[in-house]
Amino acid sequence: MKNSFKMIDITHYAEIDLAETEQVCLKLISEKIKSYSNLKDVYRNILGFIDLTTLEGADTEEKVNTLCEKAIAFKDKSQNIPCTAAVCVYPTFAKQVRTKLCGTGIHTACVAGAFPAGQSPLFVKLIEVKYAVDEGAEEIDMVVSRGKALQGDWKTVHQEIKAIKQFCGDAHLKVILETGELQTLKNIKIASDIAIAAGADFIKTSTGKITISATIPAAYIMLLSIKEHYQKTGIKIGLKPAGGISEPSQAIEYYALVDAVLGKEWLTKDLFRIGASRLADKLLDKITSN
Repeated sequence: MKNSFKMIDITHYAEIDLAETEQVCLKLISEKIKSYSNLKDVYRNILGFIDLTTLEGADTEEKVNTLCEKAIAFKDKSQNIPCTAAVCVYPTFAKQVRTKLCGTGIHTACVAGAFPAGQSPLFVKLIEVKYAVDEGAEEIDMVVSRGKALQGDWKTVHQEIKAIKQFCGDAHLKVILETGELQTLKNIKIASDIAIAAGADFIKTSTGKITISATIPAAYIMLLSIKEHYQKTGIKIGLKPAGGISEPSQAIEYYALVDAVLGKEWLTKDLFRIGASRLADKLLDKITSN
């Protein structure tokens, strides 16, 4: 990990054509979805991969408590319906969520580190991450400094992720690239490689707080970085698309893309999450409909 940034030669990255990438993704997704014989089983799986999320300035203890109860209530053994993978909140609610979810198998996730803009000094980010972990967060969703990335200061991006990883302790780190602000697929590829090299357990597309959130081409480029890293090291990194994924038809595209690029061994909550607030109810409707 010490010299992990030096192993990434930024000058060797080529531009990536968006239109070509979209065509590749369309073909992969279409072929994979056609191979699924039971879509209800796919929707069950996706429901179990959701980080049920509320990240609003108007969040209250009552609202967060209701969200936790909702995450738990999805589980129905008689219909093989799982609960969600995690509940994701701001750090001030971490202790409440951890207590409420105790014994359910649902993880407590927190955004931390100057979410969503990332425009704070590193020491401030580290303090917030430590606070979230101390309060019970099992997963930290941090966002990279896009301004540093866009001015070509990838070294600082790497150093910040690496420092935050160290402050996570036993908590898993999901690194949000905010792909909609990185401008090019080339930048998304560089950011993916740097995040993984710096210690990310997951790479995540978006905060959900800007106009352009998760996109299939961005997720595909991120999956390529995950695949390359696995081929080199044997270490599996997870993917979390998030932001704007509110329909089952959207979610299944990401599911199929992960399946096509990385295979079914990545289709577990340990390696694939979807950040969402409205998707879960719609998936349940698909699962329980006649």
